[in-house]
Amino acid sequence: MKKFLVLGILFILPIVMYLFFASAVDNFSKLPVLNTSIGNLQNLESLGKEKISFTDKITILSFFGDSIDHKKGNAFNLHLKIYKKNHEFKDFQFVTVVPYGSEGEVKQLLYELGKITNVSGWKFLFGTPENITSLFNSLGSPYKLDGKLASDYVFIIDKKGNLRGRDEDVEKKEGKVYGYDASSVGDLANVMVDDVKVILAEYRLALKKYKADRKEK
Repeated sequence: MKKFLVLGILFILPIVMYLFFASAVDNFSKLPVLNTSIGNLQNLESLGKEKISFTDKITILSFFGDSIDHKKGNAFNLHLKIYKKNHEFKDFQFVTVVPYGSEGEVKQLLYELGKITNVSGWKFLFGTPENITSLFNSLGSPYKLDGKLASDYVFIIDKKGNLRGRDEDVEKKEGKVYGYDASSVGDLANVMVDDVKVILAEYRLALKKYKADRKEK
């Protein structure tokens, strides 16, 4: 009897696991896609000359402009609330866009942030005002860059290069969320933290389903 029970468990358990993961991925509340046609990072240059792209990465995209000192508060807010909690996820990256000429300030900021956590997953990209403005405008958000090519808002970009956020909810009287105000600890802690968890969970569940499918084959 015990033998048949063990064999039954071994046979049924993989099927149950597969159904669980398949159901979880299909029914999971995903972070809505708000824009599928945003620009790429090809015209921007990294500090280490490495090629950085949105492809196959969950990206937190920010624009600090030509005065990094004015955005240090935002940087530390993002570092403590978002980056530090998620930087070990291998498909997760921070990308901050700044104009050419900001290299010295960027290195200093990375040095200061690096005292808290490993910042190898935080990439700074440099570009011309035209390239930076073009990328920002392609997001299709209601926000604007200021005169220093900076914005307090940061954005979640998925592995396919789509902008993620929140759809309008009429019942809750909430408008669309295209980006998150990095100058507000409350906005990061109460809104962005949850949305980052959702998109990371989405890809984790998709990976588990893929592994379950592989085992079935």
